[in-house]
Amino acid sequence: LGRYLQGVIRELPGDDIEFGFPRDGGDGGARPENRAAWDWWQSAAGPFELHISFHGMGFAAGPWFLLEEAWRDRLEPLMATCRAAVQALGYQLHDVERHGEKGFVRLGQGFCTRPDSRAMRRHFLEAGDVRTADRFRPSSMETIRSLGGDALTMVSEMPLFLLPGVGVHLGPPDPVAVQWRDRIDVWREAIRNGVPVDRVSAEAATAGLSPMPVTDQMALQWMMVGAGLRAVAEEGS
Repeated sequence: LGRYLQGVIRELPGDDIEFGFPRDGGDGGARPENRAAWDWWQSAAGPFELHISFHGMGFAAGPWFLLEEAWRDRLEPLMATCRAAVQALGYQLHDVERHGEKGFVRLGQGFCTRPDSRAMRRHFLEAGDVRTADRFRPSSMETIRSLGGDALTMVSEMPLFLLPGVGVHLGPPDPVAVQWRDRIDVWREAIRNGVPVDRVSAEAATAGLSPMPVTDQMALQWMMVGAGLRAVAEEGS
């Protein structure tokens, strides 16, 4: 944890590669990586059927899955597969109820609709933050669906660190999550003040905070690929 808190950087909207795809062919302000992917996708022979974006969260109770809202009535088999895989590895699903904020609509324990740049912009406009709202561009999921067809888009959110006790009370606010956030802020400030990162890591481990093994994160992401492929194959059969 100490090394993570020492070096982590969260990019702002507009610099975030996920919400940075060109608005149109003349959008010269998009990142070059996004423009390259956008140009490549434009060359496809037809519409896409499946698009999965692998993401990570700093802290959560467990894995969290974000799914295409247009498919919400067709997702139960896929969700059942994800639930079983998470349980088999001994994890609990992360669970929140954000009531549509930024495009997050809860579909069930551990599942929400994926975020949407229009909902993101609306959130910040309603908060009076026009500058941040204007920085949002389409996500990869929105871009893929704009090319036609009915692509199933999904996002995996795998926590780097697992928070014990989070999710017993459906938040936000989740009182246990708030306690962990405050404690993590104390550790972050301690590192800024010169406390050795290894000492912070040891204190966090004693408190019960643990990293989620990368191999488990990747196993669940690969499981999600297979579940998505089966879902679109069954849709087309």
